Amino acid sequence: MPEIPEIRAHAERLEALAAGGVLKRFEPLSFTALKTASPQPNDAVGWSLERISQRAKFLLLHLAPPSSDSDSGNAGLTFVVHLMQGGRLRVLEPDAKRPRRPRDGLARFEFESGLGLMLTEPGTQKRAGVWVLAGDVHAAEPLAGLGPEATEVDTAGMAELMAAHPARLHNFLRDQRVMSGLGRRLANEVCHRAKLSPFAPTGRMDSEGVEAVVAAIGAVVDESLAAERELPQMSRSAERPSAVHARTGQPCPVCGDVVRAVEYRDYTVSYCAGCQTSGRILADNTTSKFLR
Repeated sequence: MPEIPEIRAHAERLEALAAGGVLKRFEPLSFTALKTASPQPNDAVGWSLERISQRAKFLLLHLAPPSSDSDSGNAGLTFVVHLMQGGRLRVLEPDAKRPRRPRDGLARFEFESGLGLMLTEPGTQKRAGVWVLAGDVHAAEPLAGLGPEATEVDTAGMAELMAAHPARLHNFLRDQRVMSGLGRRLANEVCHRAKLSPFAPTGRMDSEGVEAVVAAIGAVVDESLAAERELPQMSRSAERPSAVHARTGQPCPVCGDVVRAVEYRDYTVSYCAGCQTSGRILADNTTSKFLR
């Protein structure tokens, strides 16, 4: 699933192309695409796309009303888009045709300039979607309940979060209710960069460990964001930089030890024993007593 770097860079690319465009139509192409009933998305027809931002793993399209509506107290609407695992918000050239089959797209934004944005998602589950929100979007679903942005948590804040939410480090990093924006890849990379076991208990993390986690988050996000900004469109998962993620069996680029993995049904914890566990190998099953 795209994480902070991918979503942030994608928001920047889309804003550069579409900001200032006047919405002509929003069209759900699948009954699963629109997640809210009110306000209606076409209430924003004739409004301009002011900016596109990122919150955690969500894209936020901020539409502002004409000055006359704004003067009467109408503050605008925000379209919140979640891409899920493989979704994309793709740019459509002017006058691009509507897809013939719903599976080719979930929702479409059309602007008066002819430019369009199409929400797509491969596969059959179709969990990507759009929420239309008014007012304080951070107080409404799906953004309500998200923890602070991972890149905005300082050392003191991280220590407080870890003490309040004791868990294995890898699980802690991926819990969006505790701290948002990181997923499986970056959790693996942060643990490796911090030289900590992915199963280290946050409730007993010392100050050195807390500082290492904060520094690692900043470093891996910055590196991934720099790489993402070099691309014309959002990267595929295999293209994203990693030292251990998805590199099981390959040499660690830091110490040369082999990258190992603990496999779960839905995800893989990747690590380097040489860098992270003093050479000790973690048992590859969920019932073992893991290294602390």
